[in-house]
Amino acid sequence: MIYDCAIIGGGPAGLNAALVLGRARRSIALIDNNRPRNAVTHASHGFITRDGVTPAEFRRIAYEEVLRYPSVEHLPIEVVSVVKSNSGFEILDSSGFGVQARKLILATGVKEIFPEIEGFQSLYGKSLFNCPYCDGWELRDQPLVIVSDNPNVFHTAKLLLNWSKDLVVCTNGQASLSKEQKKQLESKGIVIMEQPVKAYIGQNGRLEHVLLTDGTQIPRTGGFVAPKLVQSASFIDQLGCERTESGGIRKDEMGRTSIPGLYAAGDASNVSASQLIYAAADGSRAAVGVNVDLTDEYFA
Repeated sequence: MIYDCAIIGGGPAGLNAALVLGRARRSIALIDNNRPRNAVTHASHGFITRDGVTPAEFRRIAYEEVLRYPSVEHLPIEVVSVVKSNSGFEILDSSGFGVQARKLILATGVKEIFPEIEGFQSLYGKSLFNCPYCDGWELRDQPLVIVSDNPNVFHTAKLLLNWSKDLVVCTNGQASLSKEQKKQLESKGIVIMEQPVKAYIGQNGRLEHVLLTDGTQIPRTGGFVAPKLVQSASFIDQLGCERTESGGIRKDEMGRTSIPGLYAAGDASNVSASQLIYAAADGSRAAVGVNVDLTDEYFA
């Protein structure tokens, strides 16, 4: 069987794309390895009617809705290779099982690479997070810390003042803030510490101190860490898609990439803004792009 479209990735982008295409009566292979990046998150926020939902519950509801449409098939496999052919795409898993599709949507998302700091893993998703819009409300008015060696820390620090006025910025040994930026932040009462961070100290998932390499301890009860975001799927490089400066897959407003028949949606195309509602909307646009292109090809 050759599907009208295969979708790789079962996050909000892939699921919403499957929903739109299923309702358009397209035959869809929804391929998902069931390893969502946000599994560590206690709740997802900012999505109307689903604010505070757990990632597992969000996926359960979404799959229940999507699989009501008989033309959508869920394939829980791990993709290792994608090959472009004259008729479309062949998607292969590690056992050699292949799926053929005329169109392909990459909704593979990104993976996070965090600074290697002792104590981080036991606190991440409980009192340490990476998105103020997702978790800032839960940490409001607490003594917070931002740990980032990225120049974007200036923007993040300004944003976080909306949730807490007790804020420390740790640049982890890097000179990532200009003199003017430091002056602006300090004028608002933000403390800047440029020493490298040695460890996060806490227990039962709750941050208590940030320990710097010079022995300084900063009492904090929560905070944010800026990860490096990279493409989660290695096979994307095989396809030779054009990329953006931030490493995302370059696409037009309907998800079309530089490869004919290949579309991108969600974090895979926008690695700088990871939000549930953005990804779902992106998946919907890519699905419409696929349906329009299949329709035009039929009439041609």
